[in-house]
Amino acid sequence: MKKTALITGGSRGIGLGIAKALAKEGFDLAINGVRDEASVEDVIESLQVNGSEVIYCQGDVSKAEERDGIMEKVKQQFGQLNMLVNNAGIPPKERKDILENSEESFDRVLKTNLYGAYFLTQKAANWMIGQKQTDPQFFASIVNIGSFSATVASVNRGEYCISKAGMAMITSLFAVRLAEYEIPVYEVRPGIIETDMTAAVKDKYDKLIGEGLVPQRRWGQPKDIGKVVRSLARGDFPYSTGEVIMVDGGFTVQRL
Repeated sequence: MKKTALITGGSRGIGLGIAKALAKEGFDLAINGVRDEASVEDVIESLQVNGSEVIYCQGDVSKAEERDGIMEKVKQQFGQLNMLVNNAGIPPKERKDILENSEESFDRVLKTNLYGAYFLTQKAANWMIGQKQTDPQFFASIVNIGSFSATVASVNRGEYCISKAGMAMITSLFAVRLAEYEIPVYEVRPGIIETDMTAAVKDKYDKLIGEGLVPQRRWGQPKDIGKVVRSLARGDFPYSTGEVIMVDGGFTVQRL
């Protein structure tokens, strides 16, 4: 039986880059997103060209009942889950200084980026444990897509930074808790990635990147993240649970 991966926010941007990489690796895919299914038909079809079975699990990960629905659809369609990729994430609707941003914005961002990832991981982890207990050779892993914003402070989007700092602790907690079951948990931290989320600041970062903000002097691409997750999906790092893998072109390397 082919391995199955659930990718939240998998129909665009970084999530789609990951989905393409896992399809090439031979995974069947459950793609989650909030858009209606008709809006992602082309995306789903494009992921099927390598022979993968691909389903769309519409749902908002910030809501408990919709998380339940996502997981139930995966169970009904595939009967197993080998890999959870927590990628779904949103920025603030408006970038505001931390002296001015609202509780409403804070709640909105953390509900998706943090609560959603935590409780979906909890649900997936319990299912994976059950599968491991039935079959000790069953392959399972969890990958959290964080951000260099976990440690790089941006005072005009504090809620996003806090959500990604929390994602780092989710990774550590579940890595420790699931280690006895040989279920590794990893975090991948992208830097400045060219997606629809960053389209509004493209001109600003084109200039900064050209001036050396990023040592590799280019935007990161969704496929850069996909290649890392594909390697983790193969089980290439079985004794590295809890590890953080930076994909930021050297941005966070300390320099003089």
